[in-house]
Amino acid sequence: MTLGWRFALRDLRAGGRGLWLLALCLFLGTAALSGIGSLSASILGALQTQSRSILGGDLEMRVSQRRATVEEGAAFAAAGTVSEIIRSRAMAERIDGRGSVLVALKAVDDRWPLIGQLMVKPNVRPHGLQAVIAPALADRLGLHVGDAVRIGLARMRIVGLLATDPDSLGEGFNFGPTVLIDQAGLDATGVIQPGSLYESRYRMLLPRGTDAKKLGDHFTHMFPSAGWTARAPDEAAGTLRRGIEQLGQFLLLVGLAALAIAGIGVGSGVSAYLAGKTRAIATLKVLGAHSRTIATMFLIQLGLVAGGGIVAGLAVGAALPWLVTEVAGSALPVTPQLGLYPAPLLVATGLGVLVALLFALPALARARSVPAATLLRDALASTYRPSLIVVAGMIALLLALIALAVLTASDRTIALGFVGATILLVAALWLLGLVLRFVLARLPRPRRPLFRLALANLHRPGAQTDRLVVALGLGFSLFVALAVINTSLSSEIAAGAPAKAPRFFIIDLQPEDEARFRTLVNGAAPGATIEAVPSLRGAIVALNGQRVADMKSPPDSWLLRGDRTITWSAPIPPRNHVTQGQWWPADYHGAPLVSMEDGAAQTLGLHIGDTITVAVLGVEVPAKIAALRKVDWGGLGLNFALVFAPSYIQEAPHNLLATIYAPPARDNAIASAVGRALPSVTMLRTGDVISQVSDILGKIGFAIRAAAAVTIAAGIIVLIGAVTASGQARRYDVMILKLLGGSRRQVLLGQAIEYLLLSALLSLVAVAVGVPAGWYVVAKVFAIAWAPDPRAIAFTLGASIAITLAVGILGSLPALRAKPAQGLRDL
Repeated sequence: MTLGWRFALRDLRAGGRGLWLLALCLFLGTAALSGIGSLSASILGALQTQSRSILGGDLEMRVSQRRATVEEGAAFAAAGTVSEIIRSRAMAERIDGRGSVLVALKAVDDRWPLIGQLMVKPNVRPHGLQAVIAPALADRLGLHVGDAVRIGLARMRIVGLLATDPDSLGEGFNFGPTVLIDQAGLDATGVIQPGSLYESRYRMLLPRGTDAKKLGDHFTHMFPSAGWTARAPDEAAGTLRRGIEQLGQFLLLVGLAALAIAGIGVGSGVSAYLAGKTRAIATLKVLGAHSRTIATMFLIQLGLVAGGGIVAGLAVGAALPWLVTEVAGSALPVTPQLGLYPAPLLVATGLGVLVALLFALPALARARSVPAATLLRDALASTYRPSLIVVAGMIALLLALIALAVLTASDRTIALGFVGATILLVAALWLLGLVLRFVLARLPRPRRPLFRLALANLHRPGAQTDRLVVALGLGFSLFVALAVINTSLSSEIAAGAPAKAPRFFIIDLQPEDEARFRTLVNGAAPGATIEAVPSLRGAIVALNGQRVADMKSPPDSWLLRGDRTITWSAPIPPRNHVTQGQWWPADYHGAPLVSMEDGAAQTLGLHIGDTITVAVLGVEVPAKIAALRKVDWGGLGLNFALVFAPSYIQEAPHNLLATIYAPPARDNAIASAVGRALPSVTMLRTGDVISQVSDILGKIGFAIRAAAAVTIAAGIIVLIGAVTASGQARRYDVMILKLLGGSRRQVLLGQAIEYLLLSALLSLVAVAVGVPAGWYVVAKVFAIAWAPDPRAIAFTLGASIAITLAVGILGSLPALRAKPAQGLRDL
């Protein structure tokens, strides 16, 4: 064993407890990163492994508002075994009229499911006027097997409760519980009328070796104007996959922030540890030890302790999928695929090692370069300036850290921006600390001794002000940002439906029934306001004449993901205002014109005068962009990204979408009146939409709060480390004050004033940094209303200041217990 290893192990056994801060900081940082990465990878792995089951086949072809033609059906059947599924919405009502619920109607054929197993209690399949319903529907309407329920025009007998719907995860978001029927039952309900909003899906089992992606592209090119959308297994649950990736990316950024804060703790812990080893270092140098030997000894110690912290963090992170599955597995959209995922563990290890080296290197270099005579006098060292080699090493470590964080992120642009912003913030805080020391040293001295003592502690030689400013500023800023995000999410959940939101959304209202519908609503709720607009489903198939299917890298816009609801209007719709271009005249009769929501147009790179081609019911409609609009999406009214001039497209078969604005007390009367007279009309209560969105936001908020807890813990530990790092200098200060007659109360009060002044200044910095950062996440990442609660921000800052004061005062107690005589003997 080499001399460096022997000294390192012996010294570590004797006094290695001082490195607890290093181990704990790296443990928290790597646990957060590896845990978030492992959980995200396990969920995405489950989606990938179960992709065929989630999709329900090897290929799915989907079209809106119609079924496949004979030619299209023959082409699908020639490729493999085909199953047809039709999805729509309808109202399920008790026979006695004492309750109704919006349901997701799913009509299947005898071949369904192609993959997976349908589980029903009892084990039956619906035929004719029979239905299998989700347990949630049975609970809400008080129904049992054998009871009857009215769906549209049909009286359906309930023959079973749906236990497992094998392909439900790949079908997207539902506004109600599922009702499973067959094709004959669908015809009996009468919910499918010309212009009705429904979706036909054709799932196929393909021969082994068939490329599903290429076959799907072949079908879309074979029927270019039919509006078909193809999905292969790797595209199943695409919306869910993107949501998990985005949330995982955000949580990983929070983990990186926790690791950055932990890095400050690493620097503080190493500095404090090496400061306590001054006599040992001095003795070794006097006995002839080389600086390289001493540096090797401490590097071995730091490596062993840091390695232990990183390994422990990796163990916790790797176990997180098991823990989450056990505790909250039912709340997850898919059961995680349990296993060890090397990629997030390796990334967390690399980041942890780089952070440890980056923040520990200056302290190691400082200890290596101080002369033995200075250390033997146990005095404050002179100002240390790192050598060019140390600076180059730190720059290399920083670049490696940035490269690893960015290259392993799912969204490299966001990751690069985050890392760059963090580096700029740390640099700005460090400069602020230096400026603060410079300014305080030149201010007039306060007359009151305690204030003079507090200010002197911030700028005296050996003060840790710059390090405290970085640690507290970074921690406070992150705490404020998390408070803004959390309160905005809570506000979105608690607010429910906006005050001006409609009470009902009406779907599948036939134009010929509009007059009767208005009469029914006004009879049930006199004075109710009704908005009704025509609606169709259409898919954008070309931009400026270039087909989307032929683009190598199409714009990443939700408008291009399948078909969307479109409308037409002569006047500018309510809650819209034109930002560019001109609206068409009320009596316009010319070539198709369209107005697009300005944010969607920006994402697609479109401008006034450009053209889009929309496939509607198998017909391609090229339209020129005449106007861009700003849309108020917050009121939950009828708003559309695409609004056409009513000159050409209005000739297509369509139905109406409507909203009802009425007092909440009239909800049941409206639902009963419309449901009995127009059973094919689907009524969606606003509260049902809000509750489902709130449930999703609640889960996101829980994940953010869990990640925030790790970050807050890291911030507190870093604060403790910053106080510990200045412990030796404060020990001498306290002993001198005691010799001069200072009481314990005066010393503690002076230090409390010091931390209070510093915390108050950094609270302003935290608000200036954390609030905009929180706004970006809330408005740009989660796309919800920015509604921070000033009281929550004030409470967060108050709690942060209180914790800072408590840690600062408690950290000073060991120095207060030191005996002046012993201190004088040590000088």
